[in-house]
Amino acid sequence: MSDTRTEEDLRTGKEWILQGRTALGIEFGSTRIKAVLIGEDYRILADGSHAWENSLRGGLWTYSLEDIWGGLQDCYAALAGEVLAKYGVVLKTVGSIGISGMMHGYMAFDSQGNLLVPFRTWRNTTTARAAEELTALFGYPIPQRWSVAHLYQAVLNDEPHLERLAYLTTLAGYVHFKLTGERLVGVGEASGMFPVDGEGRGYDREMLRRFTALMQEKYRGKYPWNIEDILPRVRTAGEAGGVLSPEGAKLLDVSGNLEAGIPLCPPEGDAGTGMVATCSVARRTGNISAGTSVFAMVVLEKPLSRVYREIDLVTTPAGAPVAMVHCNNCTSDLNAWAGLFGECLEVFGRKTEAEELYTVLYRKALEGAPDCGGLLSYNYVSGEPVTGFSEGRPLFVRKPDAALHLADFMRLQLYSALAALETGMDILRKEQVGIDRLLGHGGFYKTPEAGQRVTAAALNCPVTVMETAGEGGAWGMAVLAAYGRKKEEGETLEAFLDKKVFAEAAGTTITPEAAEVKGFETFMEHYRRGLDIERAAVEAF
Repeated sequence: MSDTRTEEDLRTGKEWILQGRTALGIEFGSTRIKAVLIGEDYRILADGSHAWENSLRGGLWTYSLEDIWGGLQDCYAALAGEVLAKYGVVLKTVGSIGISGMMHGYMAFDSQGNLLVPFRTWRNTTTARAAEELTALFGYPIPQRWSVAHLYQAVLNDEPHLERLAYLTTLAGYVHFKLTGERLVGVGEASGMFPVDGEGRGYDREMLRRFTALMQEKYRGKYPWNIEDILPRVRTAGEAGGVLSPEGAKLLDVSGNLEAGIPLCPPEGDAGTGMVATCSVARRTGNISAGTSVFAMVVLEKPLSRVYREIDLVTTPAGAPVAMVHCNNCTSDLNAWAGLFGECLEVFGRKTEAEELYTVLYRKALEGAPDCGGLLSYNYVSGEPVTGFSEGRPLFVRKPDAALHLADFMRLQLYSALAALETGMDILRKEQVGIDRLLGHGGFYKTPEAGQRVTAAALNCPVTVMETAGEGGAWGMAVLAAYGRKKEEGETLEAFLDKKVFAEAAGTTITPEAAEVKGFETFMEHYRRGLDIERAAVEAF
């Protein structure tokens, strides 16, 4: 699946582009918007990206509409520019398009399409009361970042915008709507807005009834909407998602070269695209996506024995049940430390590229003591619901007699990035959830071996990183778009991925080493005891 291409490949790619035998995937990640164009062989023909950051406004993490559209247009322009430079072709059409975004959150609109409050992202941990009450109401875990939790918390807060609410969606659903006019989302994304039924075909009817009854009993007549009317329609992978409208084409490509009429697949969240990008949609498969946040997805054979606050229940893009452990914090604090070390090098006159800096630091971590040598860290840039925190304070602590070495410190940063995740995955182990293979992807695994070895130690199981792992969610979204266009009659998403996309894909597997497993267990003992230190930091600072 490497994107190193020969002259013959370039000629073939040019033909595919001219003939529209391509698929375009666009994903709005937490720190980067990325677009990839793939050909008939599912390899990347061209890509483009745009860096962006969320901002804290009024106590809530958000991105502005200007950031969304300016970032998307810049990202697409970069991709189109690469197509022109690489193939000598002005990009006018593609075979299909797919839009993905950071999962769930809350985008509320009035009947005129006006955004009523700033986009509330997955990173906000301000819906604890709503999540708790809805979990009790449904007998089903409702995480704080889910759209219905944000909606009900707004009800509990008596927010005035609810009186004008006409439509509720996610970032991916919003962008898809503006491009096509269709108010729909893929089932994987829908399952993080409101619980879906056991067949993965739509929202759970009984839970819709319970929510409606709750609103009628407590808030009779106050709000002019019904939950069923404001949620987007649900579609599964392979189903039609509408076509690019003339207005949508101009929104995406400000140059005016892109033609309308291109089919779009249902939009998905980054959890779904991560499953596709790692070929982890079959039962007993799992994947870990590690970047700004970290989450593990395991496709279930049977339901869990009870409701767990730490475990979300969602679906694959095809509707199969999935247990998900999602943690708000992963590499942000690690990135900050890497930036500090880079700045130190600059003081001494050495300018180091980010890729080299991370490679050296990650590899140095492998030289550290398996238990980090008495060092302790919490990477909580924001709250971490899995361990019970609504706010976070990045924190580094060491014992007075602990030596401060770079290798131990960097291993600590890698451990800290996975510590909250291990808390949730331990529940799945105790539930005896079967996992035949666990695949890692995302920036955490970009440096060969380092992140993979640490993950194997943390979860005490083999971890595979495929050569496609670096392609990310935008590539996974492009594959979903291709599936909608190229699937054969009755072909499942699982079969499509196994037989066509990943048939010749290679990967490396690392099995856990006993000393590192023991070391991570020791680190976790310190980590759990030290959570009181983190609580004190939140209260005092």
